[in-house]
Amino acid sequence: MPDAHRLNLSAGLASVTVALTLVAIKLWALGATQSLSVAASLADSALDLMMSLGGLAAILYAARPPDDDHAFGHSAAEDLAALGQAFFILASAGVIGMAALTRLTATDPVVLTAEGRGMLAMGLSCVITLALVLWQRRVAARTGNRVIRADSLHYLGDLLPNLGAILALWASAAFGLARLDAAIALAAAAMLAVGAVGIGREAWDALMDRAAPSEVIARIETLTRAQPGVLGFHDLKTRRSGAQLFVNLHIELDGRQSLHEAHAIGAALKHAILAEYPGTDIIIHFDPACLT
Repeated sequence: MPDAHRLNLSAGLASVTVALTLVAIKLWALGATQSLSVAASLADSALDLMMSLGGLAAILYAARPPDDDHAFGHSAAEDLAALGQAFFILASAGVIGMAALTRLTATDPVVLTAEGRGMLAMGLSCVITLALVLWQRRVAARTGNRVIRADSLHYLGDLLPNLGAILALWASAAFGLARLDAAIALAAAAMLAVGAVGIGREAWDALMDRAAPSEVIARIETLTRAQPGVLGFHDLKTRRSGAQLFVNLHIELDGRQSLHEAHAIGAALKHAILAEYPGTDIIIHFDPACLT
């Protein structure tokens, strides 16, 4: 699927570029404001950069064609990367949550400076991050890539701490408040944790060769029953690896027909499945039906 690979690669490169840009912007904002919320956001962006580089490496590796040692391709690298990202996101959520609790219970609030410049920098970070998330979600919807979905989730989670930093800077400038972003940070940490568990579970299921979702299996069964010439089927097996779907199926045909006719029926069924699930790796076995 060269088109899917190009989309995945574009999302990976965009993620690395945005992470580098955000680190530079937040370094400047931290120097100007001495804001702890900006410092936390900077640390999160530095983590994003490491994760984005790892995700890009996984996308490049997973796109390699099958070889003698990897007959089914290298797409499992995407699941490994997504599982690693899920652990990193959970750790990040824990750090954000602990920092927020510390700020809520601190006796002396943090004194902030140059709030206007800080808000401008964090607002620009929000715009850049939102643009990246929208592109990543569009790519993930078309390719099903878990690495990009995990990366998109992390950047989406970044928006709340960024907005929290903006609110904190504004509240500090307008009312002298310095703890406003703590509650938002706790909410962001909870959202990150829930999303990370979902991404991690999907990646783990793929690594353990869990079957495709029940609705996918049901649709393949429906397509098989509707295919002219197919008298029955059995041993339908499915699994996922990265964004790749694998299908193994035995179909029952009239044993009196020619091999050419049997092959045509199998090819038609394969094209019908591919039309619904592009890029699927399909193996169809032919068995003679028991005719009376």
